[in-house]
Amino acid sequence: MPNHPPQNLTIATTGASGAFFLKHLLLTVDRDERITAVNFIASDSALRVMAEELELKGRSKLLPQLLGKPSPKIKEQSNADIGANVASGSYPANAMIVIPCSVGTLARIANGIASHLIERAADVCLKEKRPLLLCVRETPLSKIHIRNMYRAVDAGATIFPLIPAYYFHPATLDQMAQEFANRVLAHIGLPQPDAFRWKG
Repeated sequence: MPNHPPQNLTIATTGASGAFFLKHLLLTVDRDERITAVNFIASDSALRVMAEELELKGRSKLLPQLLGKPSPKIKEQSNADIGANVASGSYPANAMIVIPCSVGTLARIANGIASHLIERAADVCLKEKRPLLLCVRETPLSKIHIRNMYRAVDAGATIFPLIPAYYFHPATLDQMAQEFANRVLAHIGLPQPDAFRWKG
């Protein structure tokens, strides 16, 4: 965890189920005044999943569809743009979150295959020793998936499976997704005021 709250985040989403959790994470970072810049990258497979799970209408105005309004701090980057700012270690991104992270994306990150911007930005985080959270969403897990998780962790990533909490008795799916967003952000040094605190 960094010594100070990260101000510049990279958030990526890939072709695994769980777009609802991405939506709540983006809403949370958009309203967190400590965060000044967010670079958002969606893979082609993610766009298809989001269209089906969130009923989005095409790629145009993607962020306003996800957030319900434009965001001055969140900038969408093309996954095909391997020369984007987050592809360079000199760009001051503080941390990266991939949510949800497909096992295909996990495999490419774990094995250094950076042919698209998502994998290249993750590769930069690893080489620069910056926090990289992979919210893997798959079940059951094969030996290949588990080996790739080990490789990613061994390289410096954190596997943060997309598994919601139930012990705080969420009444709605929104509460469940919001609490997961809270947990993810707390892990990189951005605790949220509405997060559940276990009191024992």
